[in-house]
Amino acid sequence: MTLDLFAPFDLGGLKLVNRLVMAPMTRNRAEADGSVSPLMVTHYRQRATAGLIIAESTTVSPQAVGYPFTPGLHSGAHAASWRRLTEAVHAEGGRVFVQLQHCGRVSHPSLLDGRTPVAPSALAPAGQAVTHSGPKDFVTPRALEREDLPGIVAQFRRAAELARHAGFDGIEVHAGNGYLIDQFLRDGTNHRTDAYGGSTAGRMRLLNEVLDAVCDLWPAGRVGVRLTPENGFNSMSDSDPQGHFEYFLGQLSPRGLAYAHVLEGDMTTKTASVDYRALRARFSGAFIANNGYDLARAQAAVDAGNADLIAFGTPFLANPDLVRRHRENLPLTAADPTTFYGGGEVGYTDYPFHRGDGARAV
Repeated sequence: MTLDLFAPFDLGGLKLVNRLVMAPMTRNRAEADGSVSPLMVTHYRQRATAGLIIAESTTVSPQAVGYPFTPGLHSGAHAASWRRLTEAVHAEGGRVFVQLQHCGRVSHPSLLDGRTPVAPSALAPAGQAVTHSGPKDFVTPRALEREDLPGIVAQFRRAAELARHAGFDGIEVHAGNGYLIDQFLRDGTNHRTDAYGGSTAGRMRLLNEVLDAVCDLWPAGRVGVRLTPENGFNSMSDSDPQGHFEYFLGQLSPRGLAYAHVLEGDMTTKTASVDYRALRARFSGAFIANNGYDLARAQAAVDAGNADLIAFGTPFLANPDLVRRHRENLPLTAADPTTFYGGGEVGYTDYPFHRGDGARAV
């Protein structure tokens, strides 16, 4: 049976107008204090025809920051600034979740008021952090003590509470791309021997505790999880991504979550060795597939039952009317990588809508 990518989809009782998801994309255009900028409001409003927008990685505390000019959700002022954005998206008929994030070791003391970044184990990533004064070598993080971990969970809980005040339709817990929860999940970065390491169940404990906390405030059907089983970004590795992530997804399945949002393969090389159909089979809820999808591949994945929704990143950045362009097979605008991060409207809010019947002004 051919399923229509452009037909409505019921996501835990939330009606989406289509199955195209705008993936979370950090663009470093927030205010210096982590508040949402007017430019961000315009950017998301322009893309509100997506079935679901997952707003960019949003830090849950000052300790969670890993990049300059990224948004936060750990104060009333942050929530008020996000409300302007959610109201703009809703006014256009869109739906929007926020991705809650702790960068962990992927940070630098200069971004943390001189404090050392934290991680499950004292293992530094290769490469350099992005800071306000340019690239700086990553430092060796401080291994979190057992007594520190309830505080990390509390940060996610507080951010989830503020997300309700901000008017979001739901939240996504970021457990991928080499950030803190992913650092706990994968054995290349988690060398702990206590209850938060060692076994696969132990490495999943922090994610489970975060989900327990946020689901006290949100119905499980409005909470998603982002996973990246074999993404090497931020010096990540795992000895058995197939087995470990089949376990993780199997454990997540009974929770009744809104979705599992899974990056298929490596985001840089676009190569994959994991059998993602087997991962999808372990999770009974909605499955969002992501990583380099075009329209034909997206349609094939949905038709085969390998995914329920498809997340598009760069195509949504360069084509605010991506849904229309895909529906009508219109040509796509190419993205300019030199304007991806930081800056102003160029490469962010000035990408054109397709001209013709139904076109909107930028």
